[in-house]
Amino acid sequence: MILTVGSFSREYWNLVGMSMTIAAIGECMLELSKTSGVPASAFSRPVNLAFGGDSLNTCIYLARLGLTPSYVTVLGDDPLSLWMAECWRQEGIDCSRVRHANGELPGLYFIETDEEGERSFFYWRDRAPVKRLLDEESAAAELFETLGSVSMLYVSGITLAVLTEASRERLMAWLPTYRAAGGQVAFDNNFRPKLWRSLEEARNVYRAMYGMTDLALPTLEDEVALFGEMSVDELIGELSALGVTEIAVKQGEHGCRVFGAGVDEHIPVVTTNVVDTTSAGDSFNAGYLAGRARGMAQADAARIGSELASLVIQHRGAIVPAILSKRIAKLLPGG
Repeated sequence: MILTVGSFSREYWNLVGMSMTIAAIGECMLELSKTSGVPASAFSRPVNLAFGGDSLNTCIYLARLGLTPSYVTVLGDDPLSLWMAECWRQEGIDCSRVRHANGELPGLYFIETDEEGERSFFYWRDRAPVKRLLDEESAAAELFETLGSVSMLYVSGITLAVLTEASRERLMAWLPTYRAAGGQVAFDNNFRPKLWRSLEEARNVYRAMYGMTDLALPTLEDEVALFGEMSVDELIGELSALGVTEIAVKQGEHGCRVFGAGVDEHIPVVTTNVVDTTSAGDSFNAGYLAGRARGMAQADAARIGSELASLVIQHRGAIVPAILSKRIAKLLPGG
Protein backbone atom coordinates (compact mmCIF):
# COMPACT_ATOMS: atom_id res chain seq x y z
CA MET A 1 0.00 0.00 0.00
CA ILE A 2 1.52 3.31 -1.08
CA LEU A 3 0.24 6.47 0.59
CA THR A 4 1.46 10.04 0.64
CA VAL A 5 3.26 10.76 3.88
CA GLY A 6 1.70 13.52 5.91
CA SER A 7 -0.26 14.11 9.08
CA PHE A 8 -2.40 11.30 10.45
CA SER A 9 -5.74 12.48 9.11
CA ARG A 10 -9.02 10.71 9.71
CA GLU A 11 -9.00 9.92 5.98
CA TYR A 12 -5.71 8.04 6.35
CA TRP A 13 -6.96 5.90 9.19
CA ASN A 14 -10.28 5.23 7.47
CA LEU A 15 -8.41 4.25 4.31
CA VAL A 16 -6.15 1.70 5.97
CA GLY A 17 -8.92 0.67 8.36
CA MET A 18 -9.38 -3.05 8.77
CA SER A 19 -6.54 -3.78 6.35
CA MET A 20 -3.98 -1.85 8.39
CA THR A 21 -0.88 -3.88 9.17
CA ILE A 22 1.47 -3.13 12.05
CA ALA A 23 4.90 -4.66 12.53
CA ALA A 24 6.71 -4.24 15.84
CA ILE A 25 10.47 -4.60 16.14
CA GLY A 26 11.67 -5.62 19.57
CA GLU A 27 13.07 -8.01 22.12
CA CYS A 28 11.29 -10.70 24.08
CA MET A 29 13.08 -12.55 26.86
CA LEU A 30 12.40 -15.53 29.05
CA GLU A 31 11.16 -14.51 32.49
CA LEU A 32 11.86 -16.32 35.75
CA SER A 33 10.12 -15.41 39.00
CA LYS A 34 9.87 -17.01 42.39
CA THR A 35 6.97 -19.40 42.89
CA SER A 36 4.96 -18.21 45.87
CA GLY A 37 3.99 -20.67 48.56
CA VAL A 38 6.53 -23.30 47.53
CA PRO A 39 9.52 -23.66 49.88
CA ALA A 40 13.02 -23.75 48.46
CA SER A 41 15.38 -26.59 49.26
CA ALA A 42 19.09 -26.32 49.98
CA PHE A 43 20.03 -26.65 46.31
CA SER A 44 16.94 -25.62 44.36
CA ARG A 45 14.44 -22.82 44.15
CA PRO A 46 11.00 -23.24 42.53
CA VAL A 47 10.38 -20.62 39.83
CA ASN A 48 7.73 -19.67 37.31
CA LEU A 49 8.75 -19.59 33.65
CA ALA A 50 7.16 -17.03 31.35
CA PHE A 51 8.31 -14.45 28.80
CA GLY A 52 8.08 -10.71 28.42
CA GLY A 53 8.98 -7.68 26.34
CA ASP A 54 7.42 -4.25 25.85
CA SER A 55 6.88 -4.52 22.09
CA LEU A 56 5.56 -8.06 22.39
CA ASN A 57 3.06 -6.97 25.05
CA THR A 58 1.71 -4.38 22.63
CA CYS A 59 1.49 -7.00 19.87
CA ILE A 60 -0.47 -9.38 22.07
CA TYR A 61 -3.01 -6.73 22.97
CA LEU A 62 -3.28 -5.56 19.36
CA ALA A 63 -4.11 -9.14 18.37
CA ARG A 64 -6.73 -9.39 21.10
CA LEU A 65 -8.29 -6.17 19.80
CA GLY A 66 -8.76 -7.68 16.35
CA LEU A 67 -5.62 -6.73 14.45
CA THR A 68 -2.96 -9.13 13.16
CA PRO A 69 0.32 -7.54 14.18
CA SER A 70 3.63 -8.89 12.94
CA TYR A 71 6.47 -9.34 15.41
CA VAL A 72 10.05 -8.81 14.26
CA THR A 73 12.72 -10.36 16.45
CA VAL A 74 15.40 -13.04 16.63
CA LEU A 75 15.21 -16.05 18.94
CA GLY A 76 17.35 -19.14 19.28
CA ASP A 77 16.63 -22.61 17.94
CA ASP A 78 16.22 -24.08 21.42
CA PRO A 79 12.96 -25.61 22.76
CA LEU A 80 12.07 -22.51 24.80
CA SER A 81 12.46 -20.21 21.79
CA LEU A 82 10.19 -22.50 19.77
CA TRP A 83 7.70 -22.52 22.65
CA MET A 84 7.60 -18.72 22.80
CA ALA A 85 6.99 -18.35 19.06
CA GLU A 86 4.21 -20.95 19.17
CA CYS A 87 2.52 -19.07 22.03
CA TRP A 88 2.60 -15.89 19.97
CA ARG A 89 1.04 -17.63 16.99
CA GLN A 90 -1.75 -18.90 19.18
CA GLU A 91 -2.41 -15.30 20.25
CA GLY A 92 -2.91 -14.35 16.60
CA ILE A 93 0.46 -12.69 16.01
CA ASP A 94 2.10 -13.03 12.61
CA CYS A 95 5.47 -14.69 13.30
CA SER A 96 6.69 -14.85 9.70
CA ARG A 97 9.34 -12.25 10.59
CA VAL A 98 10.56 -14.08 13.71
CA ARG A 99 13.97 -15.54 12.93
CA HIS A 100 15.50 -18.51 14.76
CA ALA A 101 19.29 -18.30 14.88
CA ASN A 102 21.15 -21.59 14.90
CA GLY A 103 22.91 -22.33 18.17
CA GLU A 104 21.65 -19.16 19.85
CA LEU A 105 19.62 -18.67 23.04
CA PRO A 106 17.14 -15.93 23.96
CA GLY A 107 17.75 -13.36 26.67
CA LEU A 108 16.66 -14.05 30.23
CA TYR A 109 15.64 -12.01 33.26
CA PHE A 110 14.74 -12.85 36.85
CA ILE A 111 12.23 -10.91 38.99
CA GLU A 112 12.86 -10.73 42.74
CA THR A 113 9.99 -9.37 44.85
CA ASP A 114 10.63 -8.22 48.43
CA GLU A 115 8.24 -8.33 51.38
CA GLU A 116 6.85 -4.88 50.53
CA GLY A 117 6.04 -5.97 46.99
CA GLU A 118 8.85 -3.97 45.39
CA ARG A 119 10.40 -5.73 42.40
CA SER A 120 14.02 -5.94 41.27
CA PHE A 121 15.08 -7.17 37.84
CA PHE A 122 18.25 -9.07 36.93
CA TYR A 123 19.10 -9.50 33.25
CA TRP A 124 21.13 -11.91 31.13
CA ARG A 125 20.73 -10.39 27.68
CA ASP A 126 24.22 -9.47 26.44
CA ARG A 127 24.36 -12.37 23.98
CA ALA A 128 20.70 -12.38 22.94
CA PRO A 129 20.55 -12.85 19.14
CA VAL A 130 18.05 -10.02 18.63
CA LYS A 131 20.86 -7.55 19.39
CA ARG A 132 22.35 -8.46 16.00
CA LEU A 133 19.02 -8.35 14.15
CA LEU A 134 20.36 -6.18 11.31
CA ASP A 135 24.11 -6.70 11.59
CA GLU A 136 24.26 -8.74 8.37
CA GLU A 137 23.58 -6.60 5.32
CA SER A 138 21.87 -9.34 3.31
CA ALA A 139 19.55 -10.33 6.18
CA ALA A 140 18.71 -6.67 6.79
CA ALA A 141 17.91 -6.07 3.11
CA GLU A 142 15.63 -9.11 3.05
CA LEU A 143 13.78 -7.96 6.17
CA PHE A 144 13.40 -4.39 4.91
CA GLU A 145 11.92 -5.70 1.67
CA THR A 146 9.21 -7.60 3.55
CA LEU A 147 8.49 -4.62 5.81
CA GLY A 148 7.89 -2.39 2.82
CA SER A 149 4.33 -3.70 2.56
CA VAL A 150 3.50 -2.92 6.19
CA SER A 151 1.32 0.14 6.93
CA MET A 152 3.03 1.03 10.20
CA LEU A 153 6.28 0.18 11.94
CA TYR A 154 6.22 0.25 15.74
CA VAL A 155 9.52 0.84 17.56
CA SER A 156 10.31 1.48 21.21
CA GLY A 157 13.25 3.03 23.02
CA ILE A 158 14.13 -0.41 24.36
CA THR A 159 14.34 -1.69 20.79
CA LEU A 160 16.85 1.03 19.91
CA ALA A 161 18.84 0.40 23.10
CA VAL A 162 19.27 -3.36 22.77
CA LEU A 163 20.33 -3.37 19.11
CA THR A 164 24.03 -3.23 18.36
CA GLU A 165 25.20 0.12 17.05
CA ALA A 166 25.49 -1.37 13.55
CA SER A 167 21.93 -2.74 13.62
CA ARG A 168 20.50 0.48 15.04
CA GLU A 169 22.24 2.64 12.45
CA ARG A 170 21.07 0.36 9.63
CA LEU A 171 17.46 0.55 10.86
CA MET A 172 17.49 4.33 11.19
CA ALA A 173 19.17 4.75 7.80
CA TRP A 174 16.32 2.76 6.20
CA LEU A 175 13.40 4.51 7.92
CA PRO A 176 13.36 7.55 5.55
CA THR A 177 13.04 5.16 2.60
CA TYR A 178 10.19 3.34 4.31
CA ARG A 179 8.36 6.59 5.06
CA ALA A 180 8.94 7.98 1.57
CA ALA A 181 7.08 4.94 0.21
CA GLY A 182 4.10 5.66 2.46
CA GLY A 183 4.99 3.75 5.62
CA GLN A 184 4.20 5.33 8.97
CA VAL A 185 6.43 5.11 12.06
CA ALA A 186 5.13 4.94 15.63
CA PHE A 187 7.60 5.39 18.49
CA ASP A 188 7.22 4.78 22.23
CA ASN A 189 10.12 6.38 24.13
CA ASN A 190 10.30 3.69 26.86
CA PHE A 191 13.64 4.99 28.15
CA ARG A 192 15.74 2.60 30.27
CA PRO A 193 18.97 4.34 31.41
CA LYS A 194 20.88 1.14 32.17
CA LEU A 195 20.62 0.01 28.55
CA TRP A 196 22.57 3.02 27.25
CA ARG A 197 26.27 3.77 27.47
CA SER A 198 25.56 7.41 28.28
CA LEU A 199 22.75 9.94 28.45
CA GLU A 200 24.32 11.82 25.56
CA GLU A 201 24.21 8.76 23.31
CA ALA A 202 20.56 8.14 24.18
CA ARG A 203 19.62 11.78 23.63
CA ASN A 204 21.22 11.83 20.19
CA VAL A 205 19.49 8.62 19.13
CA TYR A 206 16.10 9.76 20.44
CA ARG A 207 16.29 13.13 18.71
CA ALA A 208 17.13 11.40 15.43
CA MET A 209 14.33 8.88 15.94
CA TYR A 210 11.73 11.54 16.67
CA GLY A 211 12.77 13.23 13.44
CA MET A 212 11.60 10.09 11.61
CA THR A 213 8.46 9.52 13.67
CA ASP A 214 4.89 10.15 12.55
CA LEU A 215 3.10 9.07 15.72
CA ALA A 216 4.80 9.53 19.10
CA LEU A 217 3.57 7.71 22.21
CA PRO A 218 5.93 9.07 24.88
CA THR A 219 5.65 8.71 28.64
CA LEU A 220 6.34 12.09 30.23
CA GLU A 221 8.26 10.55 33.14
CA ASP A 222 10.67 8.81 30.75
CA GLU A 223 11.16 11.96 28.72
CA VAL A 224 12.02 13.92 31.88
CA ALA A 225 14.50 11.22 32.91
CA LEU A 226 16.22 11.54 29.54
CA PHE A 227 16.09 15.26 28.74
CA GLY A 228 15.42 16.91 32.09
CA GLU A 229 12.42 18.63 33.64
CA MET A 230 9.76 19.70 31.17
CA SER A 231 6.02 20.23 30.95
CA VAL A 232 3.65 18.43 28.64
CA ASP A 233 3.34 21.62 26.57
CA GLU A 234 7.11 21.82 26.20
CA LEU A 235 7.34 18.17 25.18
CA ILE A 236 4.60 18.55 22.58
CA GLY A 237 6.29 21.68 21.26
CA GLU A 238 9.66 19.94 20.91
CA LEU A 239 8.20 16.87 19.19
CA SER A 240 6.16 19.01 16.81
CA ALA A 241 9.28 21.01 15.92
CA LEU A 242 10.99 17.71 15.03
CA GLY A 243 8.16 16.90 12.61
CA VAL A 244 5.97 14.54 14.65
CA THR A 245 2.38 15.03 13.47
CA GLU A 246 0.44 12.95 16.02
CA ILE A 247 1.24 12.76 19.73
CA ALA A 248 -0.26 10.95 22.71
CA VAL A 249 1.61 11.78 25.93
CA LYS A 250 1.11 9.26 28.73
CA GLN A 251 1.12 10.83 32.21
CA GLY A 252 0.37 7.90 34.48
CA GLU A 253 -2.27 8.73 37.07
CA HIS A 254 -2.72 12.14 35.43
CA GLY A 255 -4.12 10.65 32.24
CA CYS A 256 -3.10 11.37 28.66
CA ARG A 257 -2.77 14.38 26.38
CA VAL A 258 -3.45 13.95 22.66
CA PHE A 259 -2.25 16.46 20.10
CA GLY A 260 -2.49 16.58 16.32
CA ALA A 261 -4.06 18.43 13.42
CA GLY A 262 -6.80 20.50 15.06
CA VAL A 263 -6.68 18.35 18.19
CA ASP A 264 -5.42 19.18 21.68
CA GLU A 265 -7.26 17.36 24.45
CA HIS A 266 -6.60 15.91 27.89
CA ILE A 267 -8.01 12.45 28.58
CA PRO A 268 -8.42 11.70 32.31
CA VAL A 269 -7.29 8.39 33.69
CA VAL A 270 -9.91 5.73 34.30
CA THR A 271 -10.35 5.36 38.07
CA THR A 272 -9.15 1.96 39.11
CA ASN A 273 -7.65 -0.20 41.84
CA VAL A 274 -3.96 -0.41 40.96
CA VAL A 275 -2.37 -3.81 41.59
CA ASP A 276 0.56 -3.91 39.14
CA THR A 277 1.51 -1.20 36.63
CA THR A 278 3.54 -3.59 34.46
CA SER A 279 2.59 -3.12 30.79
CA ALA A 280 0.35 -0.11 31.45
CA GLY A 281 2.03 1.87 28.69
CA ASP A 282 2.32 -1.11 26.33
CA SER A 283 -1.40 -1.86 26.61
CA PHE A 284 -2.35 1.82 26.24
CA ASN A 285 -0.37 1.93 23.00
CA ALA A 286 -2.22 -1.12 21.69
CA GLY A 287 -5.61 0.33 22.54
CA TYR A 288 -4.74 3.68 20.97
CA LEU A 289 -3.40 2.15 17.76
CA ALA A 290 -6.34 -0.24 17.48
CA GLY A 291 -8.76 2.66 17.89
CA ARG A 292 -7.02 4.71 15.23
CA ALA A 293 -6.91 1.71 12.92
CA ARG A 294 -10.70 1.52 13.24
CA GLY A 295 -11.06 5.16 12.21
CA MET A 296 -11.60 6.60 15.69
CA ALA A 297 -10.58 10.17 16.48
CA GLN A 298 -7.45 10.65 18.60
CA ALA A 299 -9.33 11.39 21.82
CA ASP A 300 -11.62 8.40 21.40
CA ALA A 301 -8.67 6.14 20.61
CA ALA A 302 -6.92 7.41 23.75
CA ARG A 303 -9.99 6.49 25.79
CA ILE A 304 -9.76 2.94 24.42
CA GLY A 305 -6.10 2.89 25.41
CA SER A 306 -6.95 4.14 28.90
CA GLU A 307 -9.69 1.55 29.32
CA LEU A 308 -7.34 -1.26 28.38
CA ALA A 309 -4.49 0.03 30.56
CA SER A 310 -6.90 0.40 33.46
CA LEU A 311 -7.94 -3.22 33.08
CA VAL A 312 -4.35 -4.45 32.84
CA ILE A 313 -3.08 -2.71 35.98
CA GLN A 314 -5.84 -4.27 38.08
CA HIS A 315 -4.12 -7.65 37.63
CA ARG A 316 -0.65 -8.98 38.25
CA GLY A 317 1.66 -9.44 35.30
CA ALA A 318 1.97 -7.83 31.89
CA ILE A 319 -0.62 -9.99 30.13
CA VAL A 320 -4.08 -10.45 31.63
CA PRO A 321 -6.35 -13.39 30.73
CA ALA A 322 -7.55 -13.09 27.14
CA ILE A 323 -11.23 -13.11 28.08
CA LEU A 324 -10.71 -9.86 30.01
CA SER A 325 -8.73 -7.89 27.44
CA LYS A 326 -11.03 -8.96 24.61
CA ARG A 327 -13.89 -7.13 26.34
CA ILE A 328 -12.21 -3.90 25.30
CA ALA A 329 -12.47 -5.00 21.65
CA LYS A 330 -16.24 -4.62 21.94
CA LEU A 331 -15.76 -0.88 22.47
CA LEU A 332 -14.16 -0.53 19.03
CA PRO A 333 -16.17 0.18 15.87
CA GLY A 334 -17.27 -3.19 14.51
CA GLY A 335 -16.37 -4.86 17.82
